[in-house]
Amino acid sequence: MKHLILGTAGHIDHGKTSLVRALTGIETDRLPEEKKRGITIELGFAHLELPDGTRFGIVDVPGHERFVRTMVAGVGGMDLVMLVVAADEGIMPQTREHLEICQLLGVKKGLVALTKSDMVDPEWLGLVVEEVRDYLAGSFLEEAPIMPVSSRTGAGIEELKGELALLASQVEEKRCEGAFRLPVDRVFTVTGFGTVVTGTLLAGEIRVGDEVEMLPSGRQARVRGVQTHGTKGDSAGAGQRVAVNLQGVEHVEVVRGDIVVPRGAFRTTRAVDARLDLLPAAPKELRHRATLRLHSATYEVPAQIILLDRDTLAPGESAFVQLRLKHPVLLLPGDPFVLRSYSPQVTVGGGRVLDPMPPRRRRRSEEALALLHSLGEAAGPETVRLLVAGSLLSGVPFDEIAVRSGLPPKKAEAALAPLLSAGEVVQVVREPRIFLSRDAFMSLKAHLLGEVEGYLRENTLREGIGKEELKTRLPKRSDPRFFTPLLTALEKEGKVVLERELVKLPGRKGSPTTDQAGLQGRIEAALGRGGAEPPTVKELCDQLRCGEKEVLEHLNILAREGRAVKLKSDVFYAPGPVSELRDQLIAHLREKGEITPPEFRDVTGLSRKFMIPLLEFFDQEKVTIRVGDKRILRKG
Repeated sequence: MKHLILGTAGHIDHGKTSLVRALTGIETDRLPEEKKRGITIELGFAHLELPDGTRFGIVDVPGHERFVRTMVAGVGGMDLVMLVVAADEGIMPQTREHLEICQLLGVKKGLVALTKSDMVDPEWLGLVVEEVRDYLAGSFLEEAPIMPVSSRTGAGIEELKGELALLASQVEEKRCEGAFRLPVDRVFTVTGFGTVVTGTLLAGEIRVGDEVEMLPSGRQARVRGVQTHGTKGDSAGAGQRVAVNLQGVEHVEVVRGDIVVPRGAFRTTRAVDARLDLLPAAPKELRHRATLRLHSATYEVPAQIILLDRDTLAPGESAFVQLRLKHPVLLLPGDPFVLRSYSPQVTVGGGRVLDPMPPRRRRRSEEALALLHSLGEAAGPETVRLLVAGSLLSGVPFDEIAVRSGLPPKKAEAALAPLLSAGEVVQVVREPRIFLSRDAFMSLKAHLLGEVEGYLRENTLREGIGKEELKTRLPKRSDPRFFTPLLTALEKEGKVVLERELVKLPGRKGSPTTDQAGLQGRIEAALGRGGAEPPTVKELCDQLRCGEKEVLEHLNILAREGRAVKLKSDVFYAPGPVSELRDQLIAHLREKGEITPPEFRDVTGLSRKFMIPLLEFFDQEKVTIRVGDKRILRKG
């Protein structure tokens, strides 16, 4: 069975609801106020099954200009439109605006129903047909059938069904690929069941038991039941009108404009890049940073228009824009939208989303405009290359490449493959997969190498820079996970040497100046004079009138060169006294078998300040083993 969505469009009082009732036998006006006033205020829904097996979900929209917002919410997901024109009135203001909205939202097929044809004579009917045909010239309904019908007498209804069947054969069903998206156009509660939402399923397949969330609120729920055209089932697919019973959310927590999606499948956005078409009938030119109302799916959100390549857009022109949204919404590549002005409240334009997660664009940027041109065409390797290049030093994850290009994951992989083979794109993180352009990768390597060289120019005593210190010097907009792959690449190229926690330059050794060498000699002499109780770092600073950082730097160099022994951060010895104390300790242990700290103090005459660090040092040097509060000689 083929499932399609048929929507009505047209001016108020032109008989849309009566025509749906004549086609289906279903009354779509359900509100008391609608019945009392005789006009459609809310969206109405019906279904029609044709003899060839085609099943239409029908969306009946209001025709009054005050309810255009509601009308737009009903157009999303339409496969065919039935433009309703009353034979006794012809083309009217909302006929024009509804047609413009359908065209902007990408409806491709439809027909015209000339209602109330029984109320005019044949000559007048012929004139109205000519008027309608002239008006439709250049639109997507230019070649559409124009069908005179009467909802009151039933004249032309069967012929209308025949034309709908013919059109249905020319339209492809929406594919049930990818994650489902269900824009909510109605919310209510059913006693014993709870919250029910309805909408037209734009993509994918929704099933009983699915874990879902409502965007943009993020409220979570579980699918308890699914109905299509009043019939319960286990699932529903793209292109069907669906009622979904949700468990775990109150009906007051869901509103028209929410979109039901699989939990965790999508992210909302506050900005999109798009191609904008300003209608020839727009009342005035559009200025940079103007604010309009954006309609897409079933929601409305204020949007500031950033013109990327000009300062104004004249009626009838098109341009690339960034739409900055007041509230987060779900928009994906290819999603259509309509823009309406605040005063006067009219439709001024619309377009399609190109990039749903763009950075803030620099206006008149050739790179940004090239990317948007590419996104406007069939996405492929060039699109992916531009996306990665546009991420500069930040890189772009694979999932973001797929979302922003609009490519299914398998096609995104295929587009990446030749770029990776040619080296134009580099996978810099394995999981999650993050990519940099070749230029960005080389720039980051050069940056790190420059940081190493600069650090060692300023610190002539040092042989290298610590890895953690170097990592902090990555540009802020880069991911810290890039550090290891970049460092590995520099090492493979022979530009740096990695030694434990140090990053060195090949062949470099720290070389003190004459003054520094003299200071090292004085420190070494002071340690030697101190013997078994050498001066601490603070005492050395006082003796030599130097800063602590400078003294520590030289002490550590002496320790690396074997000219001093480091017991702890502020206790250093000359090598000779340590060797003598080791010999004393070993001799005692060979004679007595064990030693306690007080006994070690008695043997050496040291104060606690030196005695404990020495015992711990000999443990680390594997001379002794601590057993409780005693030490014994380590075997071998």
